[in-house]
Amino acid sequence: MTRTTAPITPLTRPARLAPGARVAVVAPSGPIPEERLEAGLDILRGWDLDPVVAPHVLDRHGEFDYLAGTDADRAADFQAAWCDPDVAAVLCARGGYGAQRMVDLLDWDAVRAAGPKVFLGFSDITALHEAFATRVGLATLHGPMVAAVDFLKNTRAQDHLRATLLEPESVRTIASGEAVALVPGKARGVTLGGCVSLLAADLGTPHARTSARGGLLLIEDIGEEAYRLDRILTQLLRAGWLDGVAGVALGSWVDCGPYEGLRAVFADRLGGLGVPVVEHFGFGHAEGALTMPFGLRAELDADAGTLTLDEPALA
Repeated sequence: MTRTTAPITPLTRPARLAPGARVAVVAPSGPIPEERLEAGLDILRGWDLDPVVAPHVLDRHGEFDYLAGTDADRAADFQAAWCDPDVAAVLCARGGYGAQRMVDLLDWDAVRAAGPKVFLGFSDITALHEAFATRVGLATLHGPMVAAVDFLKNTRAQDHLRATLLEPESVRTIASGEAVALVPGKARGVTLGGCVSLLAADLGTPHARTSARGGLLLIEDIGEEAYRLDRILTQLLRAGWLDGVAGVALGSWVDCGPYEGLRAVFADRLGGLGVPVVEHFGFGHAEGALTMPFGLRAELDADAGTLTLDEPALA
């Protein structure tokens, strides 16, 4: 069957943050330990940002202890933060699970009307990255979250995120220093991605992206064994979602089993795409994770292990 879809196009960049900017911290997914939240807020204040915490960030769902409060309350927090004209950025406190449950409770017309702002998160937050791309046309940041353990303890993760938020022109070329070409070559396209299991889970939903055609796909995951990653990638292949993808960068695969087995799966499932594929790119759940912008035109050089943005992540 021949599938034809329009290629991905660049999205609107929000403005970079200035000293003193007010940033809202929300919890769209899992519950947050208070001590980790406070430590993350201290880091943001040290960057001369003004963090404000949404009312339900420390909530816990009465029945499902893996959720940070009810779906309605998590959605209300997000909506209020985004639509507050004094807020320049909305930062997620952590991932876990739950963003899919609240994403359709948001008033996306109101989100769009509130104008472009910085949005940051990763892991389960992939569901919201995709929603911002397809429903708002907004470029977003896949990067360390405010109450995540690695962010609190790792200066590389902190420094790269800070530079991306406040001095984005200084990080137009992103390199992990450990990247290796699985399939050599260079490719140009528009960045997208996140947790690959979340991308597969989004298939078939009303506002899902139908194809990664023309995209530079940046994927990673956690806790998915080799056979499950095989199944996820096979689903994306069978759905035609990977038809026409321009290149692939592989991030971290924490708790996914021995990497030799994972590498064989990636070579088998992605090697036949005929596009550059680079591994060990240093984003996602890994220690010292880099911040990766989504929705921007860039060049991926698998041999050099670099992603070079055509323009800074934030305007």
